[in-house]
Amino acid sequence: MIDLSPIEDELQNNSQELNEEFRRLFHGRGGIWEDIRSITVDSIDNVLLLQFFYDFGQEVEYNVVKLLQKYMQNSRHDTLILKRRYVRGGESEVVTGNVTGEEVAIENGMKFRLNLLSNQNIGYFGDMKNGRSFIESIAKGKRVLNLFSYTCGFSLFARRGGASEVINVDMSKGALSVGMKNHAINDLETKGISFLPYNILKSFPKLKRKGPFDIIIIDPPTFQKGSFEATNDYRKIIQRLPELASNECTLLACLNSPDHTEEFLKEQIKELAGEFVYERRLPNLNEYKSLDESRSLKNLVFQRKMQL
Repeated sequence: MIDLSPIEDELQNNSQELNEEFRRLFHGRGGIWEDIRSITVDSIDNVLLLQFFYDFGQEVEYNVVKLLQKYMQNSRHDTLILKRRYVRGGESEVVTGNVTGEEVAIENGMKFRLNLLSNQNIGYFGDMKNGRSFIESIAKGKRVLNLFSYTCGFSLFARRGGASEVINVDMSKGALSVGMKNHAINDLETKGISFLPYNILKSFPKLKRKGPFDIIIIDPPTFQKGSFEATNDYRKIIQRLPELASNECTLLACLNSPDHTEEFLKEQIKELAGEFVYERRLPNLNEYKSLDESRSLKNLVFQRKMQL
């Protein structure tokens, strides 16, 4: 019998001062609770999003749904969505309530358009909140290159922080289209904001012509069939950094892979772009706590320091 009490405990612990902003309520994927490590629960304003990344069987699924429905009796939520991520192609179900198609995730007042019934990702990754806040804090007057931009979350915060220019690059035209809508619904001026559907590994000459950049963000998927595989391809980007960067460029190198520690990035940058000096790792949000933080999300800050 699988013990579901950690889900109840985390729901209560992470529901303090809950409001319309996105929040992870249960993060099984951190590995702290081995038996339920493939379950997550998110609060998105009035919506609860339950995701299974493993087929636990009907009984466990039923019990988790009932647990959440009981929780909803005294929470702000009136809609429960279940996503079975282990099903090939994904599978989504509205268990309680309804979905309008106009749902957004809110992060520090910024809105992200969502597709809650999409087969896989919903258009927003809440664990990158501290990274986006960091970029906003240093963006004023800067030219920003946002690689693997997805729905352009970093771009939103860079522009709000006063960036003079942002180049968003992603292979997915669909993700970039959502990124454009994200700028619009937040009333952000898009003059100086570009959305480029490039294969990054094949586009360095084009990107070099648009540089140099004062801030470079690398936030790739761990694996994307046919386009990126972190173990072999991250270094291909790192070795091109010097030709893309301004003399005092700040680099935010991100990786969310349990198979790689932060030393993987540090060693490659030291080897291939040694003028980028490691400064610090941004802390992860408490609600995304992990049994082994070395295997969790890594947001590493480097500063380019040219030798005289």
